[in-house]
Amino acid sequence: MKKALVIVGAAMLLAGCTVGPNYKRPAPAAALPPDWHWQTAQPRDDLPKGAWWKMFGDDELDRLEDAAASQNQDLKAAVARVDESRARARLQGAAFFPNITAAPAYTRTQLPKDNPPFAKIPIPGILQRYEPYNSFSVPLDLSWELDLWGRVRRSFESAQAEAQASVADYQNVLLTAQSDVAVEYFTLREYDAELAILQETVTARTESLRINKVRVQAGRATNLDVDQAATDLTNAQASFDDVAQRRAETQDALAVLVGVNPSDQILTPRPLASETPPPVVPVGVPASILERRPDIAEAERTMAAENAAIGVAYAAFFPRVTLIGSGGVMSARATDLFTWPNTVWSYGPQVSLPIFQGGQNISNLQAARANYQEAVARYRSTVLGAVRDVEDSLADLRFLQAENSALRKSVQTSREAVDLEKKRFLVGETNYTDVIVADETRLATERNRSQVRGQQFYATVRLIKALGGGWNASELQAEQPAPYPFNDVAKLPTAPGAADAEDPSSLKPAAR
Repeated sequence: MKKALVIVGAAMLLAGCTVGPNYKRPAPAAALPPDWHWQTAQPRDDLPKGAWWKMFGDDELDRLEDAAASQNQDLKAAVARVDESRARARLQGAAFFPNITAAPAYTRTQLPKDNPPFAKIPIPGILQRYEPYNSFSVPLDLSWELDLWGRVRRSFESAQAEAQASVADYQNVLLTAQSDVAVEYFTLREYDAELAILQETVTARTESLRINKVRVQAGRATNLDVDQAATDLTNAQASFDDVAQRRAETQDALAVLVGVNPSDQILTPRPLASETPPPVVPVGVPASILERRPDIAEAERTMAAENAAIGVAYAAFFPRVTLIGSGGVMSARATDLFTWPNTVWSYGPQVSLPIFQGGQNISNLQAARANYQEAVARYRSTVLGAVRDVEDSLADLRFLQAENSALRKSVQTSREAVDLEKKRFLVGETNYTDVIVADETRLATERNRSQVRGQQFYATVRLIKALGGGWNASELQAEQPAPYPFNDVAKLPTAPGAADAEDPSSLKPAAR
């Protein structure tokens, strides 16, 4: 027993050595300047941090977002992936503990009489005889791998990072679903505004057709004018039907996002207000997206998992030491089973040393390094893509604001032009065709402005999504699905001179 304690103690001392590179997040491919041309974030305590859509002040949107959070099927699938990754992390964490099994057994045996080696049966309580006999046993088997080179620790570190990546993936799916609901909702409201304008167009074209028929009867117009007015009315009705169809499709898409049957989702028409601006979103400095974008956090955690996998592959080059032990009782009679003379036990270390693997370990190590480099490239690409998303959204908002201001003036002047043409028509200075042309220009300008207003809301939602919504990567720090009984891998200090992930080829053991 003393020898066993000595072996365990020596193994625990050696277990402080962990091979493979310690993780260090690499810098993005392009350095993010601390003060770019982005808007500096101002304290906005009135803006929601998590439920960002509430800044739009729309009760219907709030209801749809709440429904999507509880009923969206993509979100439920992401939750299942989180549960799976947590379970896998707990599975890796279980390797830190001994594996103990019990296998009670009972057998009845008949040995051949003409076989001398079986003449004496080495079972307590059995004499030299050839009749059938019983054997009762209650063994306990123990095995425990000593993590001398950190293989188990690196495996758990990788699984823990993957679990955190799955949480970030869920947040990314959640943010995508929330932003899709907001975009579809504002698209629906923009279509309602267009339908209102097109309905006005249909009414105006109907009136134009009536007036031209009257003018034909009075001899002041021809049938060509009536045909032209009828064509304009048909075109206006076709445009109305086209937008109505797109509104129905958008409503169905919104129903799927909130997890309900499209036939059960009916939203009352509610045109987007023409003068209500979208909320101003504080942007902050470029580096803030590294903490707020869940897809960046997912890529970073995946990179950490692949870095830990290098240590797992490197540990395969070293011996694996497993403590094995067995103990229990065995007897030919059940009444004598649990007595001291009938106890059996054994213990000792088992060493597995890789001598020749045909290049398997080297290939695994090379693959692990390549996977890490791929994860680094994906992380840097995700960061660049995030910066581009913010830049595009800011540019969209800036130019859409200028376009909306210009269209506001254009709508005003077109309305004045219609009024002027009507006055000229009443005094006989022009014909009604000029009034129709002026009114067509006004309605087209108003419809164009309505579309730009919708695009402003879409761009605002896209900017919020590009910034990561109300999420922050610090939430992953609380994600500890399977802490093992020594220390948290993420919080262990890095030994001086230990290798880091920037140079995975430098694979020196890092003391823990």
